[in-house]
Parts: sequence; C-alpha cells; structure tokens
Amino acid sequence: MSANKFDFDVIAIGAGFSGLSLIHHVRAAGLSVRVFDKAADVGGTWAWNHYPGAATDSESYVYCLTFSEELLQEWTWSERYPGWEETSAYFRFVADKFDMWRDIRLHTEIVSACYLEDQGGWVIRSADGEEFTCKYFVSAMGLMSQPVVPDFTGMQNFSGPLFHSSRWPREGLDYAGKKVGIVGAGATAVQMLPVMAERAASVTIFQRTPNFVLPAVQKPITKEWEREIKANYPAILEKCRGHLFGLPYNSPANRTIAGTSPEEVEEILEAHWPRGSFSFFFETFDDLLTNPESNQVVVDFLAGKIREKVNDPGVAELLTPKGYPLFGKRPPLDHGYYESFNRDNVHLVDIKGREPIVQFTESGIRTTESDYDFDIIVLATGFQAYTGALEAVEIQGARGQTLTEKWVDESGSIMGTFVAGFPNMFMVTGPHAPFSNLPPVIEQSVEYIVGCIAAMEKGGFDVFRPRQSAEDAWVRHSTEVHSGTVMHEAARTSSWLMGTNIAGKKPRVLAYVGGANVFFGKLQGSAAAGFPEVEFSNLEVKVDEQAVGL
Repeated sequence: MSANKFDFDVIAIGAGFSGLSLIHHVRAAGLSVRVFDKAADVGGTWAWNHYPGAATDSESYVYCLTFSEELLQEWTWSERYPGWEETSAYFRFVADKFDMWRDIRLHTEIVSACYLEDQGGWVIRSADGEEFTCKYFVSAMGLMSQPVVPDFTGMQNFSGPLFHSSRWPREGLDYAGKKVGIVGAGATAVQMLPVMAERAASVTIFQRTPNFVLPAVQKPITKEWEREIKANYPAILEKCRGHLFGLPYNSPANRTIAGTSPEEVEEILEAHWPRGSFSFFFETFDDLLTNPESNQVVVDFLAGKIREKVNDPGVAELLTPKGYPLFGKRPPLDHGYYESFNRDNVHLVDIKGREPIVQFTESGIRTTESDYDFDIIVLATGFQAYTGALEAVEIQGARGQTLTEKWVDESGSIMGTFVAGFPNMFMVTGPHAPFSNLPPVIEQSVEYIVGCIAAMEKGGFDVFRPRQSAEDAWVRHSTEVHSGTVMHEAARTSSWLMGTNIAGKKPRVLAYVGGANVFFGKLQGSAAAGFPEVEFSNLEVKVDEQAVGL
C-alpha cells in the first residue's frame, strides 16, 4: 500500500465540489486522502464569492453532489437559484454529514507541487514551508478560481476599499449610502448591481464588453415542488447526464430556426422567455450553436428585450452586445440587471469606446472624459478560467517542466484530466473539460479518476504516464468540435472561454463544447478499455519516453 511510502495516497488542492467528492470516493476505495484549501471554509468558489447578489446560475437541485441518495433527500433548497449563504451552508452540511473535516485542512495555501522522479510520487509544499508527499496529486481547484486583477495606473492611490469581487471582505462591508464603482460588466456585475443599487447612494458600472443576459426568473421551491423533485431525482439526474450542458432540460427540441417560419420562431421565443434559465437557449431550437444565421435571430430578439427593459435608448444601445454571437461569451442570468439602469442612482460608463479609464485617483477613477468619485471600488473583472489556478501553483512534472511552460501556446490535456509529462497527476475540470453545469462533470470526472487509481493499485503499478498521442488527439478533437460552433467567434472578444480576457494571452480553445453527455461517454469508454490514454509501469521498468511526452 502506497501509504507506507508517502504521507497520503492522494493529496488534492481545493475543498469545493471536487474536493468533497474526492474524499468520498477515495475513502470508498480504501485509500488515504488529504484536501488542502487556502480558504477559511469549504465550498470552493463559494468560500470566496460573498459579494451582494452572488447566486448560482444552475437550478439548485442539480447544482449539488449526488453520490448519496440520503443526502439528496435530506437537504432542502429554498430557491431555484440559491445565494452564496445557502450554498455555503450546503457544503458545510455535506462535510458534517460524511465526517469529511478530518481529511480537510483549511487556511493552507499550496504554492508548489513537484513530481519525484525516483519515487513515482509528489511532494506538495505550502506557503508556510511545510511539505507533504503523496502517490497521486489532484488539482481540485476548479476552473473559475484564479481572479484577474487589472493593473490600472494609480490603483494604489485610491483611499477607499478596493478589491476583486471574489475577495469581498468576510467581515462584510457597509455600502449603504456610499458611492460605488464597479469595474466590469460580466456575470458578477450582473448579479451585484440590482442588489447594491437598492442601498448605495450610487452605483457606476464601467463596462468594456456587454453581455447577453438571459432571464433567471427566481422563485421559491415550494413544498409541492420539493416533493416532486425528490420523488423524481433518478430521472432528473439521468436527464442531466444525457444533456449537452449537464442540465435537466428537454433536448433536443427537434426543430431549427432555419426550418421554422419567422412568425413561429417569434412565438416560440416569446413563450420560453418568461420561464427563465438556460432552457431558453436549449429548449427552443437545435441550431443555435451551429448556425450563425439562426443564432443571429435570437441575438436580434435579445436586443429587442434590452430595449424593452431599459428606458434610455442610448443606455440600451450600450448594453446591447455587438460583434459576437450568443454563447460567444458565457451569458449570465438576470435578476433585474437591465431594470437597474432605469434608477437615477445607476450609471453606465463605456470604457471600451467613449471613455477609456486613464487612471485611478485618491478619490476614484479618471476617464478620458470625467473624474468619478467613489467611496468603494469593486473589481468585477473575472477569472483566468481553466488554467489560472493551475498556473498559480508551481506544478513541476517530469524532467522539471512546469505546467506554465508546457501551456505557453496550447493548454493541452486528455479529457481535462491528464497532462502528458505529468505522471500520477489528475485534474478535475482542467482545460478541454466540458463547458456546462459543473457538478455532474465534476462527479463523473472524480469517479473516473478514482477508477484509474483503483486500477493502478489493483495492478500493483507505481506510475502512470499520460500519453502525448492521447493528448494530441483530445486537443485535436476539442478544437474540431469547437470550430463547428458559433463559439469559435469568442476569439474575437475578450472572453475567458478562449483565454482572451488575459492580456497577451494567445487565443486557444479551453472548453470542450462537444457536450457533457458525449464527454461522459468518453470517460466511460476509457475506463472500460483499461485507461489506454495512460501507460502504467513500475519504477524499474523503462518506458517509451516519446509516447508519454518526455
């Protein structure tokens, strides 16, 4: 047993969905596990994103862990889209119920992970200088955990609170009666604005690129709805596993815009609009991701909805996306965002066109046109998706190569799980993992990872080495699928889907858009075939170095 040689069989970074799922499945395999997280609580992204209005964009009853039927029946969600407080409470409930705390260490920042060539394992180092060893190293850090902080001139001069939205002060922040500036107009700002505008003296959004924002239609989960969900959970979860984006929607719709009359198209879109959620995209027409002309029809429909909601035509025009398709950027859900711009205390500044930011000042933000005074500035500037957290830790694989060095031009992986040149290392939702509702993807990935570990242990192997040929094939497949959708247009925008929200970053495919359901089939096929994407060996056995990217 590897525990005799290493401190732990498995070490993971990240105590969110991935980390908790790993604890459950690794324990079930009879192995030891330790999960580290620099946060003060479990929950992954929900341990950090405490800003006003922070909530899920997936329906609560499918944005959860499903490894326990008892858990599914015991926990009760209060709303269709729970806020961060409720979601955080859910994670603590799971950790309590399954006695996971003994395998979790919080307040511990991991700064490096280095593969031990002679031992076939990993040494993990913390910011405090502690070292821990393991046979299997797992990144469970998530695809949206590394914040992007802009470097505007003079930021250090601002006299008030200034922070990234994902680092909202844990002790809270009283913004009532204060003048607030929000830099960014993505999903965070969309959620934050309606809530903050109710109490702040003023809120000013500094927008670079507007988003398509779909209606959420928040509502409580009634006792009747809860009983229906819990009575039908197996069917609901099966629907998620069979859906393109891992959601409980009816798909396909078996109709296309290209094959439907304009009058009927309008009727269908209008009928689905008040239902809310991403079902508007997935249950209306089947050609929205693949046919640019069909996508444009829905873009025009959404532009009309913006004009209906926003009283000022000039503001409505600025809020209307241009030059990229729906799902060229990830569309957030709306809880009153557009209507907020009808308030006298809400203002919009176009920093991409009319008023670029020149610098921050002691009292606020200076653009080319005006000086804006604020008491608080929030940087809602997004995240370095898929690769950011992985590159923030110095992860050094075989022969000393780091992930950052390997990923200079192409962030390659095998099914978002393995990287050639990084033996005995796994990722949960690494680059080229599905862009979808994440919990189903996470759980299926963790089951696959633990299945690979179990095969290793049963076979008595020391090391697995991901094959470069398998990585090349998966990157090629991901790129081909992506190029057949309207999402390739994201390369023209500042989109985290292509890494282009990072200054100087070469555009690259980061998300697998072939469908979560297809991805699940790929994982199952690999497991059934004995994990042919990796080469199992023992330390004394010579391996084919070219095949495994060495």
